[in-house]
Amino acid sequence: MVANPVRPKDSAHVPRHIAIIMDGNGRWARRRALPRVAGHQQGIKPVRRTVEYCASRGVEFLTLFAFSSENWHRPPEEVSGLMALFFEALDRQVADLDKNGIRLQFIGDETQLSGSLKNAIHAAALRTAKNTRMTLVVAVAYGGRWDLAQAARKLARDAAAGRLDPESITEARLGSAMQTGRLPSVDLLIRTGGEKRLSNFLLWDLAYSELYFSDVLWPEMNDAELRKALEFYAKRQRRFGRTSDQVGKLNC
Repeated sequence: MVANPVRPKDSAHVPRHIAIIMDGNGRWARRRALPRVAGHQQGIKPVRRTVEYCASRGVEFLTLFAFSSENWHRPPEEVSGLMALFFEALDRQVADLDKNGIRLQFIGDETQLSGSLKNAIHAAALRTAKNTRMTLVVAVAYGGRWDLAQAARKLARDAAAGRLDPESITEARLGSAMQTGRLPSVDLLIRTGGEKRLSNFLLWDLAYSELYFSDVLWPEMNDAELRKALEFYAKRQRRFGRTSDQVGKLNC
């Protein structure tokens, strides 16, 4: 991973890695007597605003939960609409992201995706691979438990083949086998829509994250709400198991 080469003067209070559960598209549409897909369409606009805002503040990594492994259980028409919308948005936005120095990466179970979508994902990642302003990670067909399971299978295969001593499996080794293994841990999780749960998102990486829950529905997400989330983060004392006094001494 290539870190952002320029960070603002107040970077100590800016999360290096932000992850967002973009919740509330369906409720936004229902309140307007619109089909759910209309909410997902409206939800594209705040994605662009959020990417621009985070990049301007010096955030190095932004991970967005676009489609979970459990979302496949939604009505078929909604799933097909979401996949089509994702493909269309990717086709329209990748050139602009590339122009603005944003690197695109994707995590999730690619075996669940169509061939055309996989090709588009690979092409977008390749096109933006050398960009360094910010890394945008899109989680598609992703689940935290799935990620842990696939990492365990990978290590089990290595152990069965004699390439790995099971006793050498540490937290770091397991973490590196996960799809998020090359990403830094999440500093700040933002969830919109008023719900207060993780929904099987980045379970390993959220161990010591600060959690910000917003009542704003995702299609209505704006800079003001993002600013509130970053202000919340700036006020937190991140102790990682230490006491407040210990952290104070470390920061002196």
